[in-house]
Amino acid sequence: MRKKILLAALLLTGCLFSMGAMGRVSAGVTVDGVDVGGLSYAEAERRVRICAPLQPAPLVIGTPAGDIDVSEELSCFDDLPRLLRRAKRGEDIRREPVRIWVDMEEKLMDVCRECAHEPVNAALYFGADGFEYSPEQAGFSCRYEQLKRDVSAALEGGGERVTLTGSVLSPEITEAQLRARTRELSRYSTNFDGSNAPRKHNLVLAAAHIIGSVIPPKGTFSFNEAVGKRNAANGYLSAPVILNGEFVPGIGGGVCQVSTTLFCAALQAGLTVLESHPHSLAVGYTQPSLDAMVSEASDLKLYNPYDTPVYLLGKVGKETLTFIVCGLPDGYTYRTESVVLERLAPPPPHVLQAGEDIPLRRAREGLRSESYLNKYDGAGRLVLRKRIRADRYAAVQGVVLPEEEPQNDEKN
Repeated sequence: MRKKILLAALLLTGCLFSMGAMGRVSAGVTVDGVDVGGLSYAEAERRVRICAPLQPAPLVIGTPAGDIDVSEELSCFDDLPRLLRRAKRGEDIRREPVRIWVDMEEKLMDVCRECAHEPVNAALYFGADGFEYSPEQAGFSCRYEQLKRDVSAALEGGGERVTLTGSVLSPEITEAQLRARTRELSRYSTNFDGSNAPRKHNLVLAAAHIIGSVIPPKGTFSFNEAVGKRNAANGYLSAPVILNGEFVPGIGGGVCQVSTTLFCAALQAGLTVLESHPHSLAVGYTQPSLDAMVSEASDLKLYNPYDTPVYLLGKVGKETLTFIVCGLPDGYTYRTESVVLERLAPPPPHVLQAGEDIPLRRAREGLRSESYLNKYDGAGRLVLRKRIRADRYAAVQGVVLPEEEPQNDEKN
């Protein structure tokens, strides 16, 4: 359509030039400051074109990505032949050039393609070092027909700036939403003897297999699957373990403190414990019935009841192991409780006889205990008290020298 208008304008100019090429411009006439009075129409037009060439006004399209200057795409024409023939004596004529953008529709489509883009969701990156977030980016949908109307109006009306209009497309996932879904749900710590290097080594090694793990929505977590076999081939060292009611050297000693710490953190995060087992003896790094013994035959299994993932973080300090569970809070607070029901006296000590090669050992009380999970609402009211486990921890018979005063050892 624009090409047809330009062709018609040029044809009209040519016709007027042919019909009146021999006439002269009235005396004293100027065109945009150029004196053409008394000149033939052809001479007058030639002088104006040389002395005051047409310069189309600039046109800029403002877009979300910045300004796009399309001035070089424009051409223009005027009705100078007609103005010269109609000019009155002494008249000062001002041309009103008309800008034309021959490839306007195609070029504007290119502008829309360059500016339009889909929204980008925020992203979450999680690992042993914690969380990193990339922010969301809004998308943009160009209104092509509106842009074409606005540019046409500017060309015809002398406008020099058009703003690209469109629709902002919102991403489905924002960084704020991701941060809300990765808040701390619980934190639980236990202490260990940092001077026991082999045991600490095992503890650090096992914890490293768990830190950075993700439990998907409605998904399960197996301690044994995450940590793997505790053997020398996997880097574990010999340290004290509980076997048949006694503390004896064993490969992987200390790993049960890792499972116990995770067990308590998971409970206080509102996770469901599918499987846990007590030790045969009470341990000193947590309260009774809040331990979680693991072995090749015994696992700690957790279930994520939430509709969003749960993330396991943690750290090992000089003498402290901590697990942190992160996710989307459900509005409740969970706390564990240990209740000792009965203390079991140890049997009379075994007095060493001549020739017996048995290590000396302090007697220890046994226990009957229960553990509970208490659930509180946002106002701090107890809404549920659920028993986790009921356990019996064996007493330990002391081994003493003849005539030695028997003593109970309450330390683990």
